[in-house]
Amino acid sequence: MTGTAEAFWLARPGAGEIRPADVAEPGPGEVLVRTLHSGVSRGTETLVFRGGVPDSQHEAMRAPFQEGGFPAPVKYGYLNVGVVERGPEELLGRTVFCLFPHQTRYVVPADAVTVVPPQVPARRAVLAGTVETALNGLWDAAPLIGDRIAVVGAGMVGASVAAILSRFPGARVQLVDTDPAKGAVAAALGVDFALPADAHDDCDLVVHASATAAGLTRSLELLAAEGTVVELSWYGDREVSVPLGEFFHSRRLTVRSSQVGGIAPARRGRRSYADRLAVALDLLADPVFDALITGESAFAELPAVLPRLTSGELPALCHLITYPTGE
Repeated sequence: MTGTAEAFWLARPGAGEIRPADVAEPGPGEVLVRTLHSGVSRGTETLVFRGGVPDSQHEAMRAPFQEGGFPAPVKYGYLNVGVVERGPEELLGRTVFCLFPHQTRYVVPADAVTVVPPQVPARRAVLAGTVETALNGLWDAAPLIGDRIAVVGAGMVGASVAAILSRFPGARVQLVDTDPAKGAVAAALGVDFALPADAHDDCDLVVHASATAAGLTRSLELLAAEGTVVELSWYGDREVSVPLGEFFHSRRLTVRSSQVGGIAPARRGRRSYADRLAVALDLLADPVFDALITGESAFAELPAVLPRLTSGELPALCHLITYPTGE
């Protein structure tokens, strides 16, 4: 054994704790990683924290290195950046991203980590998993030059989509949210902002990421004839009403799902999961993504921080967790 580490566990819905974790000696083809930062994705992780993963989705929702099962006890998380302390020579001392839960040190196969480009700070690199989700959604959406695009829902995924689209040639991009404070996020990303009632309509494409029925309804209302809503929301155990009457058929509208668990069909067969993650990390060289990190806490504070994130007392997009040995 190389020693012990500490890991965050959901002990029961609504209550987390720090537990000791044994860290094995890395074998051939494995790496020992010391965590610098991890990130809490307010959408998915707070859903897990409150015990909202439906029974039918327990397997589909498993994180790559999850321990335990839903609803609890479970060790869950997937935004981790650290430094390789032991392993293949070409990885020693390198900063890497891994889909690993909140834990101070861990051992994984070497091919489970991706080297963070030197131009991407370790703090910003925790966003890689979410930017990868946004990238896959845009591969599904296939926007065209000059498109009129709305992104409904300025959470972590929606803001990531808007950040990527902000550099898309000739596009009119508007970030739409019920919270006026999200206007500052839109400004930092370089896109327009609107409350739902004031959003531009006649859109060629709407990316929906609010995870609310009202947001999906408004997304459909914003579409031009034969337009498409790409649905990135994860609703968990909530039922959602979709208005398929009125203009849905007469305008020949489309609702299309996108999920990061599979490569978008437009790229499947030509791009691997590793390729997609590498593109996401390259995109994070742009400091505009710093606007998505809206809070920071120490690892030891996680049991107290997650209830506040779940209740909304602590507003956040991505909440950064910094470890005792972190930068």
